[in-house]
Amino acid sequence: MFTGLVEDVGTVVSIVERSGNHRITVQAPRAAKELGEGNSIAVSGVCLTALDTTPDSFCADLASETWTRTSFSRITEGAFVNLELPLKVDARMGGHIVQGHVDGTGRLAALDPIANADDFWLRIDIPADLEKYVVFKGSIAIEGMSLTVADLNGLRLTIAIIPHTIKMTNLHSLKPGDPVNIETDIVAKYLEKWTRRAERTGSLTVERLVTQGF
Repeated sequence: MFTGLVEDVGTVVSIVERSGNHRITVQAPRAAKELGEGNSIAVSGVCLTALDTTPDSFCADLASETWTRTSFSRITEGAFVNLELPLKVDARMGGHIVQGHVDGTGRLAALDPIANADDFWLRIDIPADLEKYVVFKGSIAIEGMSLTVADLNGLRLTIAIIPHTIKMTNLHSLKPGDPVNIETDIVAKYLEKWTRRAERTGSLTVERLVTQGF
């Protein structure tokens, strides 16, 4: 499990295709030294298994499905990727619950300075099937970053970004039109499943929602 708080930005130094799959090598001196063979690591929001670890790099194998359905489809050698190690049991939990299971890819529409402020508006166009999981002031992971939705207008969501986030993540390397990984809040998906089942059985009532903790 992850929290969406990016710990390091790595550089993709090698991409090798083998029978439709891809192996990437990521240089990341800070994160790599904490990795062991077979450990999990979130790479731009995708939970991968670290292989061939060294003190300053690691490899990871991506199945064809992962490659084509995530923002890895735009990855080239020299690209920057956000990195996060799994949450430790005794650690404080900032951000929100992030699994590293990407629901789909959106598109970076803009990263615009906010007038009379140091911050920026990050605007992302999301797939239609994910819109139902996104709410005003709700949590969302984009490229592995835990962010808060400031506005949702149709399929375009807007997020306020501070300069520190741009500096410490791969946001500064992205350009309009680039695909970005999106993982919606797991709580929203479980709630949807529960309410659908309740609707089918005719047991969906306000009282039940309250007593079940929703």
